[in-house]
Amino acid sequence: MNVLITGYFNETSKERVTGAFPESWTIAIVEPQHIDAFIGEADVLIPEHIQVDDVLLGKAHRLKFVQTGAGYDNVDIEACTARGVWVSNAAGVNANAVAEHIMAFVLSYYKNIPFLDGALKDGADETQLDYAGGELLGKTIGTIGFGAIGSRVAELARAFKMNVLAYDTNKNIKSDDVELVDLDTLIANSDVIAINIFLNESTRNMVDKAFLRKMKKNALLVNTARGPLVSEVDLIDALKNNVIGGACLDVFTVEPLSEDSELRRLSNVILTPHTAGMPDGYKFHETRYRFFVDNISRVGRDDKPLNCLNKV
Repeated sequence: MNVLITGYFNETSKERVTGAFPESWTIAIVEPQHIDAFIGEADVLIPEHIQVDDVLLGKAHRLKFVQTGAGYDNVDIEACTARGVWVSNAAGVNANAVAEHIMAFVLSYYKNIPFLDGALKDGADETQLDYAGGELLGKTIGTIGFGAIGSRVAELARAFKMNVLAYDTNKNIKSDDVELVDLDTLIANSDVIAINIFLNESTRNMVDKAFLRKMKKNALLVNTARGPLVSEVDLIDALKNNVIGGACLDVFTVEPLSEDSELRRLSNVILTPHTAGMPDGYKFHETRYRFFVDNISRVGRDDKPLNCLNKV
């Protein structure tokens, strides 16, 4: 089995990822710009930072299966289906990891951990530090999306005695533990808004200038889902002009995040490099890769993969 993985990995990450697969499989981990040299021999593609479209598929002469993480907005499922290529995602596999990352963001922001850590390491006198902090007790967190990640966020937030609002387009969702509301109600009443939905054309740039103006002045926006769900230009403007309190971001419109991005210089922003779903080390999550191996093995046996996305 020839498995091609695209993305940006350091050497340690490559070793860990490669070691997660059977020794008899051939694993190639390449940066996106080098995919053309490898795609023709790949039986399986695990794509990051590339578009799996008809042009790429035309070069993938042996491809049987495209396995993504939770998101699959970079894969043309119809084009894959037309060429007899299975597509699956790993929705839910890293739900707890992402939910914990969201809560770590929220705690770091309200407890001012990055500022205090940096100040003390720079030699500041802790008796003279001027900073604001807060408690989660009694605050309201709103999750946009109430699937595996959103529901786990709700569980963790309730442990801190937070109020939880949830919005989801699936109107069949029921819960006795959170208040299900419409989107505008969630935006207006949440101290923290966590985005936990998939990216598609209806959700692209969902968080725009109008959305941000509906938020509380001191509210926190958390995005660990997909960068293009948020209009980065509008968010930066809102952060610079105190339209909202702050933002915690694990994903960005363009990744890796540009070195000259204004987000890197804003004091009311906490950033991580798209690692929310990788708790076992940079670019690695053992449970996720175990799922990948099991699903690829199913395809190798000519079985239908789990979490199949093909519309047939």
